[in-house]
Amino acid sequence: MLDPAWALTRPILWLALVGLLVLLVVRTAHKDRKEYQRFKRYRLTARRQEMFRKWFRDSVLSIGLVSLGLLLLAWQFVAPLLQELTTWPVVRDIRGFVLHEPGVTWGIIAGLVIGFVVLTAIGVRAARQDDQIPMVGDIAAMLPRNRQELRLGALLSINAGIGEELMFRLALPAVIYGASGSAIAAVLGSVLLFGALHLYQGVVGVVSTTIVGAVMMLIYVVTGTIVVPIVLHALLDLRSLVFIPMAVHDVHRIDGVANPVTKVLAKAPPVVAPTAGPAGEPVPEESGPTVP
Repeated sequence: MLDPAWALTRPILWLALVGLLVLLVVRTAHKDRKEYQRFKRYRLTARRQEMFRKWFRDSVLSIGLVSLGLLLLAWQFVAPLLQELTTWPVVRDIRGFVLHEPGVTWGIIAGLVIGFVVLTAIGVRAARQDDQIPMVGDIAAMLPRNRQELRLGALLSINAGIGEELMFRLALPAVIYGASGSAIAAVLGSVLLFGALHLYQGVVGVVSTTIVGAVMMLIYVVTGTIVVPIVLHALLDLRSLVFIPMAVHDVHRIDGVANPVTKVLAKAPPVVAPTAGPAGEPVPEESGPTVP
């Protein structure tokens, strides 16, 4: 860990920040968008599962491990940043209202649980009525289509909850704060970069994830623990990639081995036999994007 009093601490943190920005720009603007456009054309579940696994590996390396490395450099700035943020009037008032009234705290927890269940139920009902899952941003192609993909969707959701919260609520704000000395820059920079990371989801996806990032940052600062945002983030992703696809399309009942060619599922997906071409070989994947 770098000593805040050391003359080279800030230059080193600036170098780390620039390196991280280059990594995120390359990943977001070039790699993620191209890979996702290619992924949207996949029909064979084997290729879809291969991409899911690749995304998991890439996320562990470029988000998870990098965030741990940054925390090793800037850990000494985590507590001072959190302490300064808790002195902001709005945060101080919220913390005073929530943390010093046990009834309010449990009421908020109960409200979050009920809200999560209700929103999930509304999403399931809307999906069954409209034959498609309501979503914000271009994530339709990511929805699992069989139980093998469902497991990978769950893995990606949990990994995103852990890795992205460690990066954008702890590591990145600490690095920005250590380099610039500004808590405002730390908060705004990390929230905006979190939204930009989801550029492959389109403008709506960027805006919505930026808002989610701001809410997660507020929850972290108010509670004083990163565990709460990690759990909430993972649950939000599990809702979209696991719970609703299971409830609406019964994807957990579809075997990807018996049905290697995936198809967009409607209300009650039948278990279809593998599709074969004239020569008994699988039909080539279509070039058009998946339509939910």
